[in-house]
Amino acid sequence: MTQTARASAEHASLGRGHSESVIEKVCKLASALALVVLLLAVGVDIVTRWAFNFSFEVSDELGGYMLIAIAFLSLPVSHINDAFHRVEFVQARLSPRVQLLSRFVFDLTALVFCALFVWQFIGLVRSSWRFGDHAPTFLETPLWIPRSLLVIGMAALCLSLARSLAANLRRLCTGSRRRDEP
Repeated sequence: MTQTARASAEHASLGRGHSESVIEKVCKLASALALVVLLLAVGVDIVTRWAFNFSFEVSDELGGYMLIAIAFLSLPVSHINDAFHRVEFVQARLSPRVQLLSRFVFDLTALVFCALFVWQFIGLVRSSWRFGDHAPTFLETPLWIPRSLLVIGMAALCLSLARSLAANLRRLCTGSRRRDEP
């Protein structure tokens, strides 16, 4: 078996492979819904500009909010499905136990930074709420609404990271090579 094939086999046994919890399922559904809203808003604006030489002038703003929703709400789904970037050529050269330890350390570090982001995003939302910030656009959207998506998405990622950490810790303590469901 070549080194690449062996590394792929080991990665498959060590891959996240966790089932999606309610959090990830809700985030996936919300991301899909945001994508549909984005496509509809842009599509309607394209048709009205082409057919009637008229624009609702809200597709840019709505599209921006939907991009924020997609980006932040897809974070826990991406994590649990092992879709984030990794340095494969380094991981492939590590033993399965060291790979697991590496994932544990990475997830722990990510959880700390994501928790800091949640704390800062909460402060941003509270500030927007307290000062009554509104977008300087036609919709005049209260900015605490789209900024809340930052908190929700990052907090959901924290929960997914915590699930992964718990599962990896169990595997490290039991010496298991296989990554079972959390």
